[in-house]
This record gives sequence, C-alpha cells and structure tokens, in this order.
Amino acid sequence: MSEPLRIRVDGTAPPTIDLEAVSHHGVQATMDWIAEHRSQLDVALSEHGALYFAGAGIAGREDFAAVRDVVFDEPAAYHEKATPRTDFGSGVYSSTDLPPAQSIRQHNENSYTLSFPGRLLFGCVTAPTYGGATTVADVRAVLGALPERITGRMAETGWALTRNYQAAIGLPWTTAFGTERESDVEAYCAANAMRCTWVDGVLRTEQNRPGIIRHPVSGESVWFNHAAFWSEWSLDPAIRDMLIDEFDHDGLPFATSYGDGAALTEADVAEINSAYDRMTRRRPWARGDLLLVDNVMSSHGRDSFSGARDIVVAMGDPVTLADCVPQDSAVLIR
Repeated sequence: MSEPLRIRVDGTAPPTIDLEAVSHHGVQATMDWIAEHRSQLDVALSEHGALYFAGAGIAGREDFAAVRDVVFDEPAAYHEKATPRTDFGSGVYSSTDLPPAQSIRQHNENSYTLSFPGRLLFGCVTAPTYGGATTVADVRAVLGALPERITGRMAETGWALTRNYQAAIGLPWTTAFGTERESDVEAYCAANAMRCTWVDGVLRTEQNRPGIIRHPVSGESVWFNHAAFWSEWSLDPAIRDMLIDEFDHDGLPFATSYGDGAALTEADVAEINSAYDRMTRRRPWARGDLLLVDNVMSSHGRDSFSGARDIVVAMGDPVTLADCVPQDSAVLIR
C-alpha cells in the first residue's frame, strides 16, 4: 500500500511532506509516489505556495533531473539572466553562485519578463554546514501586509526596471542575453516590450511591468516584482555608496521605481522588505531533500551559509504575463 499524502504545517517552515519511508526503496519509488499523488500535490501547492519534501532520496543531479520530469509538465526557458549560475545541462542549474556570506532577498523568478516559470524545483545535493536555507514567502500574504499607499500606487502604475550592463560588475550582456551580437539583443528587446540603448559600449535596458498580478489558475492577487529586490535601498549602505561613487545613480547595475517614474523611497523599500521578512519560512536543507515552489504564489530567497552547499534548481510549467493581468489593466507593459 502506498504511503498517503501527509503535510506538516507549523508556520515557521514550508509545509513539509516526509518521504523517507518511500525513498528507502530508491529514487524510482519517490518518482512513482509523486506521480501517484500528483493531483493532490497540485492542490496542496495551490493552497500553500511551496512544499518541502524531506528525505526524498535525491543522490545527485541525475536523480534530480529524473524527479523534475515527473513534477513538471514542461520545462521553462531562462531569459534575461541576472545572477551567476552554473548550467549543468539538461535544464539543471546551480541555485546561485553568489558568495556564501551574502543572503539573497525574497523575489519571484523572472518577474520582469513576459514569460516566466510557473514552478521551481530545488534539490539538495550537498547541505551546508550552517545556514543556507532556501527561504520562501507567500506573496498573497505579502500583498495583504503592505499599506495601501504602496499597493495602490503599484496597482495603478506598476514598476519600472533599468539595467546597466557594466563590464566591471554583474553579468555581461552577452551572458544575460546568450548572444555575442548587439542586433540579437535589440531584436529581443523589441519583441519583449523593452527599450534598449548603447552608450559607449554599455547596454542599458528599461522595462515597465505590473507589480501586482493574478495567479493564472486561482485568480488570487499576488505581490509579484523585483521592485525592492533591486532597489538601491536594499543594498548594504557601504556597497550602495561605493556603486554610486563609481557609476552615479544613472549608471547603477539595477534601478527600480514605480511605473510612472516616481521614486521608491527608502521608507517604501523598508516596508516591502519588512513584509517579506514577516512572511518568510525556512527549513534547513538535508541531503536528498526537495523544495517545490509555485513561482507566482511564493517568492524565494537564500540565507547566508558556511561550508559546502550544492543546491540545484530547475524551472518548469511556464506562465505568460498576459495570463496574469486583466485585459482592462491600466498598467503599461513597455
């Protein structure tokens, strides 16, 4: 008899499913169990936004890719890259290659693109010695925790993102867009509601996106953007001052505002980050565990850590922004 689906919810960690009794029989048993309970898992993911599978028995990247193919109906492309990752092939990436001492704030993957992953699957190949949890936050709750002065303006104007692809910091445009040709970048931007310019060899892109969208299945409203994540006010003050001294405000690698150009103030960003922090849930990784995230319903981040950490990620079940924004929306996508 198959193990039934049981979910532990305690309010501090992502809702957790224990699979040790299943994975004791091998990773194929884990795959079979997920396939058998797929419809129930879909319902549970819609309710909770994220599900942690403890003791899933993933021994390495090949196991992870095999389970991924049971969890996702189709892969999702990774566009407009913004952080360093290792591509292991077959749609499996490192979760991020940023330094261990650096925590990563909550965000929804590719919230700035016109098509983004509907689901993310993380897997633990090697657990860190300390810290390093992949954190999650229900962005329905984040939206509800924010004051109307922020949510009202975001609903009315959306948010704007400017990126400067400086050679000295961040990913080069050739990596971000996966091409060596400027004409390819220009064609991509034209097709994806982006504006691009070249100034002394430096690429600048600008785009406007809705900051509050609806889940394509449930219709629930969610806070979905990188507005605080890439704001200068989320930077360590010393790093912020160094970047402004080096590049000035107009040349920062990332800059955000409301969609009408009004500034996101230091107070606004502090309130947004505080709402994320209050809704954040975490569970320490153990080797072989999995974390499934509804990318529209839940943001994710990373705690700083020490020791070796090998967390892989795959992206699947793509969603288009058009499926998440009412046709009568006044927010411009450009």
